[in-house]
Amino acid sequence: MFDRIAELAIRRTRLVLIVATVAVALMGVVGAGAFGALVGGGLDDPSSESSRAGELIEEKFGGETNLVLLVGAAEGRVDAPAAEESGRALVARLTAEPTLENVISYWDTGSPDLRSEDGDEALVLAHVSGTGLEQEENVRDIIDAYTGPAGNGLTVRAGGGSAVGNDISEQLTEDLLLAEAIAVPLTLVLLLLVFGSVVAALLPLLIALVAIAGSFAQLALLGGLTDISTSSTNLTTALGLGLGIDYALLMISRFREQLATGAAVDDAVRHTVRTAGRTVAFSAATVAAALGALLVFPQYFLRSFGYAGVGVVAVAALGTLLVMPALLVVLGHRINSGRMPWAKPGRDDSRAPMWGRLARVVMRRPALTALPVLGVLLLAASPLLGITFGTADERVLPEDAESRQVSEVLREDFDGSDDTALRVVIDGPVNESALDSYAAGLSALTGVARVEAGTGTYVDGGATPPGPGNAALGRPDAQRITVVGEFAPKSDEAQRLVAEVRAATPPEGTEPLVGGVDAALVDSNDAVAAWLPLAAALVLLSTFVLLFLFTGSVVQPLRALVLNLITMGAALGVVTWMYQDGNLSSVLGFTAQPMDTAMVVLVFCIAFGLSMDYEVFVTSRIKELHDLGADNESAVADGLGHTGRIVSAAAGLLAVSFFAFGTAGISFMQMFGVAAGLAILIDAIAVRGVLVPAAMRLLGHWAWYAPRPLRALHRRFGLSEGGPAPDPDPGPGPETGPETETETASAAGEALPTRKGTGV
Repeated sequence: MFDRIAELAIRRTRLVLIVATVAVALMGVVGAGAFGALVGGGLDDPSSESSRAGELIEEKFGGETNLVLLVGAAEGRVDAPAAEESGRALVARLTAEPTLENVISYWDTGSPDLRSEDGDEALVLAHVSGTGLEQEENVRDIIDAYTGPAGNGLTVRAGGGSAVGNDISEQLTEDLLLAEAIAVPLTLVLLLLVFGSVVAALLPLLIALVAIAGSFAQLALLGGLTDISTSSTNLTTALGLGLGIDYALLMISRFREQLATGAAVDDAVRHTVRTAGRTVAFSAATVAAALGALLVFPQYFLRSFGYAGVGVVAVAALGTLLVMPALLVVLGHRINSGRMPWAKPGRDDSRAPMWGRLARVVMRRPALTALPVLGVLLLAASPLLGITFGTADERVLPEDAESRQVSEVLREDFDGSDDTALRVVIDGPVNESALDSYAAGLSALTGVARVEAGTGTYVDGGATPPGPGNAALGRPDAQRITVVGEFAPKSDEAQRLVAEVRAATPPEGTEPLVGGVDAALVDSNDAVAAWLPLAAALVLLSTFVLLFLFTGSVVQPLRALVLNLITMGAALGVVTWMYQDGNLSSVLGFTAQPMDTAMVVLVFCIAFGLSMDYEVFVTSRIKELHDLGADNESAVADGLGHTGRIVSAAAGLLAVSFFAFGTAGISFMQMFGVAAGLAILIDAIAVRGVLVPAAMRLLGHWAWYAPRPLRALHRRFGLSEGGPAPDPDPGPGPETGPETETETASAAGEALPTRKGTGV
């Protein structure tokens, strides 16, 4: 297959480039509509109890409160005559809005719970109708029309779930533009340092552009078929830029290496596609397999990253395999044009003696050198022992975000927030006395401030007569109960209250559904926990199979999986220490809170896949040398000598694209960028530089072991970088290479390494 790809690029160069140009233009046109097709939210399990409660409330009562307007009086109190007049006029206009339902205010109900303790502010609660993009547009229109001065000294600020979602969506767009503005120029500078040539440095950015355009087009199309999270655009940009550069870097380095040996341009392209191209294909498969596991989760937030991730990996790989060879054919030796002043003529980009020497030092004393590194990584992972989980709320926004400020006022100045209350809904008629008894029992639970039902308001098991707002909570065929808690939203106590409310004895013959913010958190965490074993199994199994097909060994995949898990633990431990425990919060400008469950899963899958990316880069060259007859230690040292510079450069470039999101105003995107960037650098430096050679030295001949049936399977279906898969080492004993070293060297297209001592 790879030979055919090379011949296509050589024989049909112009056709390939014309088709690629047209395809990228079309993808750009389609992808321009991606932002308009994406939606916020997506953290809830649609089949959960809280989601079903929300749907029933939508059907029977016009929807839950998702918009809170905080109305403040500049002078005096909100129940002063002038303020009351303006307040009632505001409520009348809001009630007339076709996109608002269940508009309830302090001026309508007189409820003290809807007025601040000092009397300077009052609340207007409403439900913004619509789903997905329609609701987001409706929220934006209401906020634009009603926030700000409202007459007679009143001011209006917007909060609640829909306003928070609107602020997050707008901030994500700003964060993406800022990250691109930082990452792209810095990446170009680093590419110039790596290649020392303007032409060679621009090619990876071209492939990255193809990857980003293709994935945005995919998101735009998928957004018309299913819900896709706005946040997925940030992943698309970072991953497209990083992988496009990684894969192009590998191809260009191999091509320049071949030209330096005196190979003709066409032969250099053939060898590059056959070797580096094969590595790119396997690398893309491993990354896509890790990201594809996100598709098993019911929350469309995680599925969106699965769609975006698999799409951008596929487009980056296809662009590298199909477009890059044609560009190399056209450029030929001009790949080195625009040489920078610091670049020495004839320098060998393919070798990094420092990495080879480091590998030899490590392999002389593998335990002595590896244990300190392993100890540091395990220490970095130790904060995971105290990790707690939550979901995104207004605290992920910058402190000056209006919706966050409103939420803080609700917690500090109001007696319990209706916006974060538990919603209990009963589908069917309920006897009044049974409803009274049930609501009174709920109000007696520890941590409940009050319970509101159609029969009245309940506090500590006692009831008051129904007020103006209670009638809206009851219908002949359904009942709705609001349980306002005293605990901080999403706290452990609030989650325990969800369990107690769900465990309360309901009216006979009824099955209440409990929803609300805290119930959604409990259900979301349960959904992730339920599907996580399957996702993890898919990641591990697919990675094992792909690495076996690539190496012909069952030990190499196991070694790679163990080292990758150590990398993931260290990276996640560091960001837990930062974003949960609050370290460096004043420097990076975030608010410490429990780790976002979905983002932790996302970081694991992405960083795991990217670590395997470098695993394939390094292992491919080690195996190629081993198949050519080099002993295990020499293959490792020379393999790292060949790939160390590429891997370190690729890791640095990819880390830049993720670290750029460290400037994000949304804390969970900031955490995502920092965690992914850390994982990449830890893997490329500590793992590839120290732990891999140490592990290979300790494993010895066992490193290439596979049972006889699997060796036969690999001979038939396996693929290795140097050409058809040779028979892998059968296990301990004298090292076995190909049947004839000359044939394998010929197949690999390079000179046979010469053994001399421990060198190659």
